[in-house]
Amino acid sequence: MPIVGNLIKRGVSLGERLDDRFERQAPIKYQHRTLRRLLRKAQPTTFGQYYDFKDILKSEDLIGHFQKKVPIYDYDTMYEKWWHMSLNQVENVSWKGKVKYFAKSSGTSGAPSKHIPITDDMTRTMRRAGLKMFLALSNFNVSPNLFTKGMMMLGGTSDLEDQGGFFAGDLSGINASKPPFWLRPYYKPGKKISNINSWDERLAEIVKQAPNWDIGYIVGIPSWLQLMMERIIEHHQLETIHDIWPNLQVCVHGGIHFEPLKKSFESLMARPLIYMDSYLASEGFFAYQDRPETRAMKLLLSNGIFYEFIPFNEDNFDSEGKPKPTATSLSIQDVELGVNYALIISTCAGAWRYLIGDTVEFTDLERSEIIITGRTKHYLSVCGEHLSVDNMNQAIQEVEQQLGASIREFTVAPVEVDTFYAHKWYLGVEEELTADAARAVLDKQLKIVNEDYAIERASVLRAPIVEIIPLSLFYDWQRRQDKLGGQNKFPRVMQKEKFQAWEAFVQENQA
Repeated sequence: MPIVGNLIKRGVSLGERLDDRFERQAPIKYQHRTLRRLLRKAQPTTFGQYYDFKDILKSEDLIGHFQKKVPIYDYDTMYEKWWHMSLNQVENVSWKGKVKYFAKSSGTSGAPSKHIPITDDMTRTMRRAGLKMFLALSNFNVSPNLFTKGMMMLGGTSDLEDQGGFFAGDLSGINASKPPFWLRPYYKPGKKISNINSWDERLAEIVKQAPNWDIGYIVGIPSWLQLMMERIIEHHQLETIHDIWPNLQVCVHGGIHFEPLKKSFESLMARPLIYMDSYLASEGFFAYQDRPETRAMKLLLSNGIFYEFIPFNEDNFDSEGKPKPTATSLSIQDVELGVNYALIISTCAGAWRYLIGDTVEFTDLERSEIIITGRTKHYLSVCGEHLSVDNMNQAIQEVEQQLGASIREFTVAPVEVDTFYAHKWYLGVEEELTADAARAVLDKQLKIVNEDYAIERASVLRAPIVEIIPLSLFYDWQRRQDKLGGQNKFPRVMQKEKFQAWEAFVQENQA
C-alpha cells in the first residue's frame, strides 16, 4: 500500500503543478474564456434571448458589454423574475435544459428557504473542484499512505425530497447522492447511511460503524464534525479520535469561521491535523486552500464561474448592503490587495451577475488567493445556522406582538457555553419584559423562519441567552463611540472583541 500511495502522491503533485502554472500565467484570459463559454451555452435560453447574448458575444469588449446589458441580481430578484419558472419545471429559463435538483438554503426574507438550481453542468464543476482540492494535498506534508484511506464526508441526507419533477435538499446531500467515480472507493459513511433521513439516526449509525473504517480525512462543517467525534469517543470509551482512526491526518472544512472552534476541536485528538479551508456554497465551488503557508484560498478561474468584484464601500452600497445603481464592478485583472469586495458570480447553473452576499479580500494577486471577510449584510453563523438580520428582525417583531413590548434596539453575538455555542441577545426595552418569555418567543420564531437554525438548535446550538436592559444604554454606548445620531446604526451583530467591550460597558452602567 505505501507503493500505491507514493504513486498517487507523485501523480497528483504533477497535476497540481501544471494546473497552478497555467492559471497563474493569465487569470483574466481564463475568466474571459469562461464567460464566453457561459454566454454561448445560455444563448438560446429565455434569459439569453432577453439580454441578447448573441449580440454580447459579437462585442470586442465582451466583459464590458456583458456588464452594461445585464443588471446585478440578488436571490429575490433572480427568483421572482426567472428561477420560479425553473422551479415549476419550465425548460431553458436561465440555463439549458430542465433543472432536476435544487439546493435548499436559508432565505433572507419571509420564506424559510431559498431554492438554488443545481444543474448537471454545475455538478460536474463541483466534482472537478473537489478533485483539484484533492490534488492540492500533494502540497502539504502528508504521508503517501493517506491517499489510500477513507474520506468521512459529514453532510445532509442523500434521501432527497421528491417534489414531483425535481429533487430538493442540502447541497451536501445532493452531492452525496451521486459521488464521483474517483471518490466512491474512499467515500464514507457510504450511500446506505447517507440515505438515513434523521440526523440523529444517521449519526448513531456512523458512531456504530466507526471501528470498521480506516479514515484519513474528515470533511464538513467543523461543529458537526466535532459533535460526531465526541459521540464516537464517548460510545467507544476512547481517549481521542486517533484511538479509533489512527491514520486521520486531514480536516477539510468550510461554512463557518473555524478558528474559534479549533481549541476544543483539537482536544479530541492525539495530534494536530492538517486543515484545508474551502469556499463551497449552494451557488458553486469558488475556492480552496491549496498550500500550507497561508489560510487564503485559491479562486477557481476556469471552472464554470465568472467572477466580478464590487468594492464594498459607501460609494457602491447603501446602509442595507444593497448595491447602488451606480455601483461599478471589476474583473479579476482590476482588483487590488487589501480591498473588501462584494462577490458577483455568473455560473453554469443559470445565475447571472448574482450578488451572493459574501465579501472577500485578495491576499495574493499572482495566485488569485482570497479570504472571506464577511457578508454584505449583518449575519450570524457560528455553527452553520446562517442567521440573517432579517431573520432576527422577524423574531423581534414576533416578541413585540406576542408580549406587547417595544424593542427599539437589540444586538446579538455568539458566546461559548461549555464546548458549544449560543446566541446572546441584549434587548433594549422601556416597559416590563421578562427574559424567559422573550427567549421562548425568539427561539420559536427563529426556528420557523430559518430551517438551518432549527436544525442546529436540535444538536450543537444551545438555547439563546437573553438580557433585558434599558434602551438608554444603547444610546449611551453610541455616544461613547461618537456614533450617536445621523446615519449611525447600532450593530445588530457584534464581533467578539467589541461584544466583550459592550458587555463590560453594560455591567458597569447597570451597576
